[in-house]
Amino acid sequence: MTETTLPAPSIPFPSGTMLADRALLRVSGEDTRGFLQGLITQDVATLDAAAPRWGGLLTPQGKALFDFLLWADDDAILIDCEATAAEALARRLAMYRLRRAITIEPVAGAVHWSRDTGEGVADPRLADLGHRWLGPVGDPAIGWRAHRLSLGVTEGQAELGSDQTLWLETNARELNGVSFTKGCYTGQENTARMHHRAKVNRRLVVAPLTEAGDRTRATYPELGLMVELRRIEALGDALVPAWLGAALATPDSA
Repeated sequence: MTETTLPAPSIPFPSGTMLADRALLRVSGEDTRGFLQGLITQDVATLDAAAPRWGGLLTPQGKALFDFLLWADDDAILIDCEATAAEALARRLAMYRLRRAITIEPVAGAVHWSRDTGEGVADPRLADLGHRWLGPVGDPAIGWRAHRLSLGVTEGQAELGSDQTLWLETNARELNGVSFTKGCYTGQENTARMHHRAKVNRRLVVAPLTEAGDRTRATYPELGLMVELRRIEALGDALVPAWLGAALATPDSA
């Protein structure tokens, strides 16, 4: 697979660090890690405070409902998620509590990002995304979406869809969004089967903006970009960054 690139979008000079479209949920109580371990794609049991992880909550069929970053907070877990999806995510997680003494609640604070400085920790999906940290509310960051899309990384319900895209089709394997050794979780059976049988036939990709079609997930006219779910053999003019090109060049990735 030949690596392809898109013309670099015009990214304003960076100012501010707060990702205003993100929110924080805190999950705490009785065996918080055990509770989340059986639900989400990431290994929460080994989560370390200095190394957040990207993961997802899936349907039983293995389709993405929510994606988020997980941060260890002593015995609790902080979930760095889309602000517009935070309430729905909290409700969905609460469905699985049954009689457990688990609290799921929004907390004050903000998610911060910097493309160039060493503050915080490297984004667990891809180091080139920059650094991320949690802190008090501050000035909104400029350029995050353009930078993320320029690297071919998709996120959020608008791009991943809700109950529309299989988790491995979101490039979760390549972007460190799934553990294949942690044991069962919701949607694990189909996700593991796709991985072991190498049956990931479609990929979410970033491409130059054209007329939207039935495979289009999101459009960004101001950036001249769009996100689409395309078949491996029909990627066309899609951005194929090095991390994706390496996966597609492996015979068992298609």
